[in-house]
Amino acid sequence: MKTGDKGKTVATEAKVERRDFLKKAGAGSAAVAATAAAASSFPKPALSQGAMKWRMQTTWPKNFPGLGTGANTLAEFIGKASGGKLTVEVFGGGEIVPAFETMDAVASGTLEMGHGAPYYWKGKVAASQFIASIPFGLNVAEQNAWLQFGGGQELADKVYGELGCKFFASGNTGVQAGGWFNKEINSLEDYKGLKMRIPGLGGEVVKAAGGNVVNLPGGEIPPALASGAIDATEWVGPYNDLAFGLYKSAKFYYYPGWHEPATLLDNFISLKAWESLDSELQAVVATANAYANLFVLNEFIANNNQSLDTLVNQHGVTLKKFPDEVLTGLGGLAGQVIGDLASQDPLSKEVLESIVKFRGQAIGYAKVSEEAFYTARRLPFTWVQL
Repeated sequence: MKTGDKGKTVATEAKVERRDFLKKAGAGSAAVAATAAAASSFPKPALSQGAMKWRMQTTWPKNFPGLGTGANTLAEFIGKASGGKLTVEVFGGGEIVPAFETMDAVASGTLEMGHGAPYYWKGKVAASQFIASIPFGLNVAEQNAWLQFGGGQELADKVYGELGCKFFASGNTGVQAGGWFNKEINSLEDYKGLKMRIPGLGGEVVKAAGGNVVNLPGGEIPPALASGAIDATEWVGPYNDLAFGLYKSAKFYYYPGWHEPATLLDNFISLKAWESLDSELQAVVATANAYANLFVLNEFIANNNQSLDTLVNQHGVTLKKFPDEVLTGLGGLAGQVIGDLASQDPLSKEVLESIVKFRGQAIGYAKVSEEAFYTARRLPFTWVQL
């Protein structure tokens, strides 16, 4: 061995180990989880010395807490973990194309990546809405487990393949709030004629209850509620809802978020762009999404408690629980609506059948684990006092 060869060998071995690590990490994390004219003023980035620069538009307002910052975290992780070989510039909804045209822009190659929620694409591939969140369905832990161990990742890739994209779970809100209302909801009858912004399958249930459903991107919700264009809205939960100032336009804040018990955020990548990456960079992107998926959830958990306290105690919001009668009625409608929608195309039916099977198994264990623990934690005993 020549002088200096030992150092080269060590460096080479270190590179190989890093590559092998990323491949293994990526393999695990991958399972976890518009028009060109409109973008003409944003020239596509060129390759420089072997490095690639991608653009990602979100469907969220730029830097918005939890949602926008999750996309930023994803981009930052990719840049650092790849050693600058792949960097991602983040644009907010509407900066390049309208928010709900982000998928079209990615599929066409105008953008390499997008960040949103699967139910936004139900008009293109109906099965996508079942991946986002299902009323009275899986909670966040169950949803992530379904993706990783229940065949969910493979089904999501099949759905997003129809859209010309690669799918990654890239954040989760956990159980959302039930929404903001200008009147009390005491029975299903109170939904009749109600103009409410509520997307996805939850919106279909509200339609079945007699509501007039409007689908708006996040940035358009506050003015619509303030102007009276809508009577009610759901958004996410206390952390985001406080940031949007929704308490200024509606008095009643309902829980629980029956419509979205765990809302998955998606990072979708043009298949052409995805397939252009070598295996190491694919592993970096997969691992970055696994990190972002947990990061976003933790950000919501860490901030929702204080935000709810602020809404109630500083802004005088009236916090109310949906009556059991209402929840029971909505649950029955959800079963009918979801089943009917899934029966309309084979891919939706395939996705829903997988989730229904997983949900049935999860409910059995939840009774003796999370549910039992939450009940025990609320018992009237004195806990730690500092």
